Parts: sequence; structure tokens; C-alpha cells
Amino acid sequence: MQPDVVVMGAGIIGAACAQALRARGLRVVVLDRHGPASGTSAAGEGNVLVSDKEPGPELELARASRDLWPELAEDAEWEEKGGLVVATTPEAVVPLQTFAAKQRAAGIDACEITTADALTCEPHLSPDITAAVHYLQDAQLNPVKATRALLRGIEVRRTEVSTTDGRGVTTPDGVISCGAVVNATGPWARNFGVNVLPRRGVVLVTTPIPGTIRHKVYDADYVGAVASGDADLQTSGVVESTQAGTVLIGSSRQRKGFDDTIESRVLKALALKAIALFPMLTNVPVMRAYGGFRPYAPDHLPIIGEDPRTPGLWHATGHEGAGVGLAPATGRLLAQLLTGETPLVDPHPFRVDRPEVMV
Repeated sequence: MQPDVVVMGAGIIGAACAQALRARGLRVVVLDRHGPASGTSAAGEGNVLVSDKEPGPELELARASRDLWPELAEDAEWEEKGGLVVATTPEAVVPLQTFAAKQRAAGIDACEITTADALTCEPHLSPDITAAVHYLQDAQLNPVKATRALLRGIEVRRTEVSTTDGRGVTTPDGVISCGAVVNATGPWARNFGVNVLPRRGVVLVTTPIPGTIRHKVYDADYVGAVASGDADLQTSGVVESTQAGTVLIGSSRQRKGFDDTIESRVLKALALKAIALFPMLTNVPVMRAYGGFRPYAPDHLPIIGEDPRTPGLWHATGHEGAGVGLAPATGRLLAQLLTGETPLVDPHPFRVDRPEVMV
């Protein structure tokens, strides 16, 4: 039977789109050359964040997703752990407090706390921090398990797509005809007509130290790194634990195409910044490091909607490092637009015909 929709890409964004379309009664087939959560989604930390986003369209999408995730994240290690953003220099205090005030005005629960309270929240945190903001809404999940949960009951085929005209896709086995096609191929989305570039990131993983780090903790300069368009290497201290007790250490950003080399200078920079936040990590062994490619859009907004140049071709990509956090609302928004429902957020900022993302 011919599918109503073919979703290209079985990462967390493609899975969320497929889930939302199927929930509206459409027959969906998902195609991926390597299988579910085999690319960017497997290389993430599983963050569901509101703390790192300026008031505006992306924050509204994040809030909508945060509301949707708890019921969708069954068996995905969902944890409402909260986030702690800290200033590590006197100069960083006012920018952090100003950013938090803007977020509170937009409805985010951003609580300024004393450094003493921050050390109560995280006893192993460096006593040299100069300010802290506690974000109760930040959460974490296992992105691979979440992707598979969203795809439960949906047909997934391992194959590669070479072309699409919006009414079908060409694979090595022939053409699959359909009513619509969704491009959810993440950093590879440029192959299907939108200006998305790969942005490299690397994560360190320590041996388990259960219960030592309780929140997602990051240096306030992380927000600037996320918003930057610089192609050169940028690093910021980001530390959090998993339910297994391992500690994930980031964050790096670098645009260098699809070069997947793990560079020692990146690992060293991440380790030093993590130790600056948590000095006790000095003596904790690192088990491994892994990397991935974030789908970077030049104007820093996801691309969600139908391509005006190719009727039937829809895009859901360009989320950079926020794909896990934005996935449920992205899937629902795309499904609502495709089926003519009232959208849960204003879709205009995410439209495909933005000058920065058309190629």
C-alpha cells in the first residue's frame, strides 16, 4: 500500500514527525540509510532545555516541546533534573542576570540563587563561581531510547534516498510514491534544498560516579557559543550525569564539514573547562569520547514547513544542538501544517523561504 507520507531520516526529529503524522491517521514510512537514531541523535546528551534560549520563536517551540515530552518519553530515562547556569567571572554576572530576567519576562522559571545555594544544590561545584540561576524546567532523556519510542509501530526501512520531487522518493530499490515527503535528514538536509551545514561537537564520558552531579550545569558563556555563527572552534563548560552515573562533558562547536576526526586539543579544552566547574573531576577517568554533527542553520532557527519550490516536500531540520528538546513540538507543528490544523505555535519564523536557508 502506498504511504501517505515518507519521512527521510530516522533521527529524533524524523521520529517525532512520523509519530505526529501517524497520530493523525496518516500511513507513514520512515527511511534511513543506517536505521533509527544512528546519526546526530545518537551523539547528543539528551537535553531538553529552556535555559539556553533567548525569548522568541525558538523558546516558544521549546516550551511547547517541554510540555509534550513527559507523555512521549516513556522508557526513555526521562529525568526532570533542572539546570544550573553559573557565572565563573565577575564580568559574567550582569549578562547572566540580564538574560535570566528576560527569560522570566517570557514566562520561564529562571530563579536567581546565591552562590551558597548553588553549592547546596551541587556540593562539588567550584566555590569560585560568582553567580547562579536555577532552571527548574530543564530536563534530560536518553535520545536513542526516545527516538525508538516515538517510532514504535511505524515502518522503518534501511535505504538511501537520492532524489525527491515531493510526491515520491528515489531509492536503490526504485521509486516510492506518496502524498508528501518530509526532509528530516539533519546535517545532510542540504542534499534536498535547504541551507543546513554540519557543526561538529564532541562529548567526553567519564567512569560512573553516581549521585555526584545532580543537575545539568554549565558556564554562562555556553549561551553565547550556541548563538554564535563562528566556524572556528568554540568550547564551553557543560557537565551533567546520566542515570547510569557516567558524567557527560561538553561542549564544543566547530564547522569543518563532515570531518569526524577527534582532536586532542578539543578533548583537553573540554576537560579543563569541566574541571574549572567541578574540581573533583580532576581524578575521575574518562572512558571514551564521541562526536557528532549538529544541523546548523545560518539564522539559528529550525526550518519547519513546506518548500514553496517543490509542492509536497516538507522540511524539518536546522535545529543545531537543540533537536532533542524541540522534537515533539516540531513534529506536531509539521503535522498540523500538513493536515491543515491550527498550529500550536506561530509557524512563520520557521518557514522555508527565509533568505538564509534557501539554496
